[in-house]
Amino acid sequence: MLLAEAPVQDSRNTNVPNTDTHFVMPAYGSLQKWQVRRDFLRNQILSAAGLLPLPKRTDLRPQVFGRIDRGQYSIEKVLLETLPGYYLGGNLYRPRPSGGKHPAVLTPHGHWTYGRLENSPNFSGPALGISLAKQGYVVFAYDMVGYNDTVQTPHDFGGPHEQLWAFGPFGLQLWNSIRAVDFVSSLPDVDPEKIAVTGASGGGTQTFFLAAVDARIKYAAPVNMVSAIMQGGCVCENAPNLRIGTFNVEIASLIAPRPMLLVSATGDWTKNVPKEEFPAIQRIYGLYGQPENLEVVQFEADHNYNQQSREAVYRFFGKWILGQSDGKRFAERGIRPEKLQDMLVLHNRRVPDNAVDYKALFEEWKAASCRQAEEIRDRNFMRERLAYALMAEWPEQVNAEVKGENVVLSRPGQGDMIPGIWIQGKGPAALVVHPEGAQVARNLPAVVRIVASSRTMLLIDAFQTGSARSPRDRSHRHFLTFNKTDDANRVQDILTALCYLNAKTGGKVELIGLGKAAVWALFAAAIAPVDLKLTADLGDFKGTDEDFLSQLYVPGIQRAGGLKAALELTADRRKQP
Repeated sequence: MLLAEAPVQDSRNTNVPNTDTHFVMPAYGSLQKWQVRRDFLRNQILSAAGLLPLPKRTDLRPQVFGRIDRGQYSIEKVLLETLPGYYLGGNLYRPRPSGGKHPAVLTPHGHWTYGRLENSPNFSGPALGISLAKQGYVVFAYDMVGYNDTVQTPHDFGGPHEQLWAFGPFGLQLWNSIRAVDFVSSLPDVDPEKIAVTGASGGGTQTFFLAAVDARIKYAAPVNMVSAIMQGGCVCENAPNLRIGTFNVEIASLIAPRPMLLVSATGDWTKNVPKEEFPAIQRIYGLYGQPENLEVVQFEADHNYNQQSREAVYRFFGKWILGQSDGKRFAERGIRPEKLQDMLVLHNRRVPDNAVDYKALFEEWKAASCRQAEEIRDRNFMRERLAYALMAEWPEQVNAEVKGENVVLSRPGQGDMIPGIWIQGKGPAALVVHPEGAQVARNLPAVVRIVASSRTMLLIDAFQTGSARSPRDRSHRHFLTFNKTDDANRVQDILTALCYLNAKTGGKVELIGLGKAAVWALFAAAIAPVDLKLTADLGDFKGTDEDFLSQLYVPGIQRAGGLKAALELTADRRKQP
């Protein structure tokens, strides 16, 4: 705890990052510091995706059929059951059988009209798959959610109820990608130690997120997507909590030191990559002593995954995976796309009888989440899951500006500002939080009695309460991808105040949450790593979705265990008021 001058205003109201913000890569002075950050970000991604912990890997029941033999390569249809009753469609491109094992490449697609089957100058999924197969790779091209054969949900879905359970297209696509790795790894003609991924635009987003969380990906080539000035425009790229405190350049760095090629274009948001994003990521590779494992190429073109870009990826994979540097070998030749009906998995077929609709899939997601929560016994992991959902931290340091009874708390480098009332006394210290702020709380009879007992007391105006009320622009696209909800900020303010009070008094603190603030206090107490006493009457809050939407709206909170987890973590701290 330090005495310091508080910020002039709370930056959470004035600094509202969004998908079009120009972000700057943080500097990491050592490999150890980066690895701590790397591990944190991987869990942040998984939490935002609803994949912390990963769902149970049920039987994929792969259906591989409809083989087309073109001599140098073959194409098959694939249907995978990635969740019970939920199916992912795609195509498997294979090289001419050789009796040995081949490297594999996953090719998630972007927002092209025909998805994985688009065949246009700007992107050709068939040209990508056929060319790679001719070069000796097993290639799995699979759908985004809501495209082609994967249509049990729309592509753009999810509202507040789904957000409570971290159920959305970003997480579903990331899970499909992880299961796609499971599938190709299981194939008898694939070398599971040589798996690569490449995609452009939205497929580029999937590429670097998959590589970030799945170490089985050994090589990656995200195309025309990694940028400091645009983070992705679709809901499938923007789950709540996903980029709070981070952005795509830092996320793409998580693959280091595995080989990666950044493909960029002069006509889209990757126009600065050679001079800005590439050097920033290469500094992370430099911490490992392997800066040469990152490469960059840029073409004079609009947003694309055109032939030039594809051939650059072929050369990169050829060098790193095949050990071949003859660029002429990797030119596209003799591409003959098949008819759409011969590539679509569900052409003249139905989804399997156990296939679920959107409503049933969401219900199964919730049920599976509850089953997982029941199985988690590690209290530290329970606490960690709640902290990621709230994006809350126990501060390393709290600054305080004190003037008489008035105090303003802040976390160094965060720009947050928590006004409060400080009453010096003796005996056990108390932190009081009321939904209308410190001054209203101070005049309540129960609080007046505590003051009369001469106890040390801190009353705060948690975020957007009391004197901390201030306009906040929530109109930006994908606001919750980059910014926390008001309720999540309130829980953080309570943790910051607890940290200050604990350091200042050195004794056990009583946290008193009044009215609606009782729920905020409960979740703060569940996360706080110090001994404390909690006084919080939850009233009619029973932990239903409706309760959270009205009293503690935090995306992912139900997926992280919800009320049951908070009660279990505070069982030895709670007392009735």
